[in-house]
Parts: sequence; C-alpha cells; structure tokens
Amino acid sequence: MATTLGVQVGDSITVISPQGHLTPFGMVPRYRNFRVAGVFDSGFYDFDSNWAFTSLTAAQQLFSLGDAASVIEFKIADIDAAPQVGSLLEQAVGSEYGTTNWMEQNRALFTALNLEKRVTIITIGLIVFVAALNILISLVMMVMEKYRDIAVLVSMGARREQIRRIFQLQGLLIGVAGTVLGLIAGYFLSWLGAQHHVLRLDPDIYSISYVPFAPRPLDGVWVAAVALAISFLATLYPARNATHIDPAEALRYE
Repeated sequence: MATTLGVQVGDSITVISPQGHLTPFGMVPRYRNFRVAGVFDSGFYDFDSNWAFTSLTAAQQLFSLGDAASVIEFKIADIDAAPQVGSLLEQAVGSEYGTTNWMEQNRALFTALNLEKRVTIITIGLIVFVAALNILISLVMMVMEKYRDIAVLVSMGARREQIRRIFQLQGLLIGVAGTVLGLIAGYFLSWLGAQHHVLRLDPDIYSISYVPFAPRPLDGVWVAAVALAISFLATLYPARNATHIDPAEALRYE
C-alpha cells in the first residue's frame, strides 16, 4: 500500500471516511490526517495491499463510532480450531453477530496450496521410486558380477540366509546414506529459504510474495521411514536371486 500511494515513513496522508456528516451545503465526507509511522510486510499480498493500522481512538473518531468497536479479532493458540471457536462465539453473543476465520477468508489460496502439495508428494514419490530402481539394478548387476564368488561361498559352507542378508544390508546401506544426505540437504535448503526468501512469487497471482518454508521434524521422520522401506523392498528380488545360485552349475567350468 505504501508503494502504491508513494509514501514513506514520516509522510502525511489524508484518510476519507465514506460516512460523512450533514452540513448546510449537503453531505460532506469526513476525513482526518495521519502520519505514516512505519511500514510492515507480512508476506501476504492481500493483507499488505489493503490494511493499515492506527490507534483505536483515531479510528473511532474518523468513523464516528463513539466508544465502540465494529470488529473484534481473536488470536487463538491452535489456529486449526478457528471454526469451532467461531461457532462458540456466535452462540455466546447471539445471532445478530457473525464470525469469520482465516480459513474462510483465504479459502481459494489454501485450496491451490493443497493441490500443489499433492502434486509435490507425487513428484517426490516418483523420484524415490526411480532411486529404488537404481538400487535394485545395482544389486542385480552386482549379483551377476559376483556369481562365482557367491557360488564359492556357498560351496564352502555359507548359508543362503547369510548371502541374502549381505545383499539386503548393502541395499539398506545405500538407502541410509542417501536418506541421511538428503535430509541434511533438505533441512539446510529449507532453513535457507525461510531465512532469505530465495523463491520469490508474483503476489498478484499467488497472493504471497515468496514461498514459505517450514521444516518439521515429523516430516523428516516420515520421509526417512518411507525411503528406507522402499530401499529394503528394492533389495528383496536381487537378494533372492543370489540365494538361488547353484554352486555346481556356477563352478562347472572353473
């Protein structure tokens, strides 16, 4: 709003109220001069382009409200409980008053963000699936390369369960290394994005000026668990093939 009006801190602006007062010359709008004491940036375009803050007394005088307030805003600890709190307030104050909450006011924005979140989950899932295929192919190739070595181990008394565990542990080791490195890089980039707002957006389209990052430990736990589970599943097929090697057939021409 400050950019649109072309004002800076210390400038004076005139605010005109649509509720005028009657004079011998007709209806005259009510106005008052204000000094810009500061400029804030909430990161939400609709809020920054339409809202300004002033003292309660000055607002009451401008709109001729007397000692009253037309809107009361409540800040609650659990933002997800806003609809339930609104219903309780409506029951307490009566049907002549209405309530609204942040979910209703920004329904279109959050619907778009939920859609983008689902697309992101699908994209990340495909990336993890491709990584699991790489683990599977790597282990299959390794079983083929170590075909004779596995046959020698089996002929020397190694149990097939031990052969299976070797390849399963190797696949899990690859998955653990990739997951740990990915979590470190992901949390670092998320912290960097939250601190410096590196991904800028067009506020006219998205209503926010940058992509918000909020890394949570629980998300990291779920991602790590799913990644390790997929890595383990990718080891089952090559490990099973390694245990079905026939030593006599493999060493026939050795």
